[in-house]
Amino acid sequence: MSWQVGRVKITRVVEMDLPVPIACLRQATTAELRKSPWLYPHFVSEDDSTLKLSIHALLVEAPGLKLVVDTCIGNDRPREITGDQPLSTPFLEQLGEVGWSREGVDAVVCTHLHVDHVGWNTMLENGQWVPTFPKARYLIGRQEYDFWRHHDDAEQQAMLGDSIQPVFDAGLMQLVELDHVISPEVRLTPSIGHTPGHVSVLIESEGARAVITGDMTHHPCQLAHPDWVFGDDDPEAAVLTRSRLFAEWADQPLLVIGTHFAAPTAGHVVRDGAAFRFVV
Repeated sequence: MSWQVGRVKITRVVEMDLPVPIACLRQATTAELRKSPWLYPHFVSEDDSTLKLSIHALLVEAPGLKLVVDTCIGNDRPREITGDQPLSTPFLEQLGEVGWSREGVDAVVCTHLHVDHVGWNTMLENGQWVPTFPKARYLIGRQEYDFWRHHDDAEQQAMLGDSIQPVFDAGLMQLVELDHVISPEVRLTPSIGHTPGHVSVLIESEGARAVITGDMTHHPCQLAHPDWVFGDDDPEAAVLTRSRLFAEWADQPLLVIGTHFAAPTAGHVVRDGAAFRFVV
């Protein structure tokens, strides 16, 4: 699945589908979800039991730049999100199938430092964690990194140890500001709330525009309900960010690509009464 934005091509590579029980999003009752029929069938199961999510990377090919945005969970590391079982997926083979190679990646961006966005920063090779993309600049928000490296959480510290520190050790890590410009077509924009240094990725080329959301929104139902909270570190800030950005994006020729949105993943934000809906 890919999209063309001017001279920039964006390709989705799926690590895993992630249907979650509706109960995981406390406010998402069946009655409330059914008030947004546009959520069906792509984003909510027809029996109202699950919200359809996806864990995927987005490959951004711009003039002079091959960029990976968010690197999923990665193989060989037990995580809570996978039931503490290590994954063994053909993620790297899928990269090859769309014409990308590990050595051909110029840059990697992690919108934030959660385990499902940093995993393929590294890979296990002869018992050691090494950078998956050996010629890439890895761009991590300075504000995000400073928060998590002092955070007392065992899984977060394990993630820093196997997915972040080896990149520092290899001299490939670059700590950047929230509005960092990656290339003439690609830049970061702050979208804090889900985490303290969260960013989204803006793409603009030949008059066409797109945004990769990261986890400032997890599921399209949050367009209808920006106040619905899904694992946000600062719920108040996250709600303000969603409300602000959805209002900015609404009724604009801007392709919105959800970092966890199930297929078809990309669409446009449209005003719908006091809130918004997602048109695919």
